[in-house]
Amino acid sequence: MTAHSPKYRALVSSDWNECLAPSGPFDVITCHHPDLEPALSEIFRKYTGNIISFRDAASQVQALLPSPVTEDRMDAYLEQSFRTYPGVPELIAWCLSRDILFMINTTGPQGFFQRLFSKELIPRVPALSASPFIRYPHRDTDPDLVYDLFETHDKAANTQAVASAQGIPTDRIIIIGDSGGDGPHFEWGAGVGACLVGSMTKASLEKYCAERGINIHVHFGHSYGPDEPRNIEEEMQFNFKELVPVIEKYAGR
Repeated sequence: MTAHSPKYRALVSSDWNECLAPSGPFDVITCHHPDLEPALSEIFRKYTGNIISFRDAASQVQALLPSPVTEDRMDAYLEQSFRTYPGVPELIAWCLSRDILFMINTTGPQGFFQRLFSKELIPRVPALSASPFIRYPHRDTDPDLVYDLFETHDKAANTQAVASAQGIPTDRIIIIGDSGGDGPHFEWGAGVGACLVGSMTKASLEKYCAERGINIHVHFGHSYGPDEPRNIEEEMQFNFKELVPVIEKYAGR
């Protein structure tokens, strides 16, 4: 696939952390440096709640890191802790088998996904938008299209770039997100007629959308009220293959 040979009829652009998987973007660091967990959790809470920018968050994380997250350390983390919500790998495979481009669009590190695809833990997606704060040398298993993400609003710009390169109409884009950090992505999607899916929707995303008159078309999984603690056991009861009818509806418009 190249950027000059459109082949997809629709695009799913989805966040990853606490959206397709119960993990967080800094879990690989806390796996090897558990003492940093409180500080990293606070940084995550602040940028997903739109209190600080993701650029500031990434800078703070880099300052806390006592040593680089090598490929060996990433692999050890994946072997110990990797999981998705039920049905996520199957949903990705289904999309790709139906000529629907599945794009992971996240503040998580590119290196996490490079190792994920290298180890074939999920189907390799054609496009990845992720933070370069952890990145490894290129491998053939990397997605064909890789975009750097420095701020949460880069999600929208990168989705637009992929849709434009592949000739996908904006009303055949499905955006999946969970928190206020996905707010700018949803705001852009609302403006171009995309389908907006809240997955394990947090109060921060509901607040962002309500303040701007943005309609979330579909709520999937457990939706959280203000100050409600996460319930991973409840989240794991939902199978993402149930999103197939939603995606097919928009992909066929």
